[in-house]
Amino acid sequence: MSSPLLTGAAHAAAEVTSAAAGEPTHGLSMFTVAVVLHIVLFVYWLGGDLGVYYSSRFIIKPELQPETRAIAAKIMVGCDMAPRFSLILFGASGVTLMYYGPLGDKFFFTWWMLALVWIATLAWALLSLQEARSGGTPSHGFYHRADLAIRYLAAFALVGFGAYAIIVSEPFGVDTNPKWLGGKVAAYGATIFCGIMIRRALKPFGPTFGALMTTGSTPEVEDGIVGSIRRSEPWVYAIWFLVLLAAVLGVVKPGQLAF
Repeated sequence: MSSPLLTGAAHAAAEVTSAAAGEPTHGLSMFTVAVVLHIVLFVYWLGGDLGVYYSSRFIIKPELQPETRAIAAKIMVGCDMAPRFSLILFGASGVTLMYYGPLGDKFFFTWWMLALVWIATLAWALLSLQEARSGGTPSHGFYHRADLAIRYLAAFALVGFGAYAIIVSEPFGVDTNPKWLGGKVAAYGATIFCGIMIRRALKPFGPTFGALMTTGSTPEVEDGIVGSIRRSEPWVYAIWFLVLLAAVLGVVKPGQLAF
């Protein structure tokens, strides 16, 4: 009998032994819940972002009445809430997926680390919600700066951790070749950075759109509105690519045996 057949038989025997020992292989578990959450966040993130992009197409049309463009802007802001919170929760759901996954014992996470990740994530989500709700109030500046600081910290930390997992042979003592995971974490961090750059590109949009509503359309106003949105578009396309890349890496897991 050839060596590959022996290896396959050994794997099959191990799976049978595992099943006989009462280890669950199908059905509802914390792992399947984490998978569903991860998928739902992915769908709402990318789907909501497409809604934001589509709404912005009407905002930059000078032939439309300002009131119509204002409605499109409200729709755009409303659609943006889904990707805003999906981005924030995506990292914690990924950590949950690793903790409860088949290779969870290979990672250094413990239950209290997982709890801290969720506490920090929910605190960030609450802060971001306050930032979105407090527009035009004196407290908005504080919430905006705090949310932006967290995004910068998260972006650079995640890209750094991801690069470390790709470069080092056994990052954090993990010996299952988690380079795909490093790529996914780095892609997630890069999407956060792209979101920051979108905010920077759209910084002139608010005052310029306010001028449209008060003084009407002028060449300067239209240039400001269209220019800010156009400058943000490359970063939007980059987010779409990075989110899809993270999804592919998470499903294919290049470098590891499929299970």
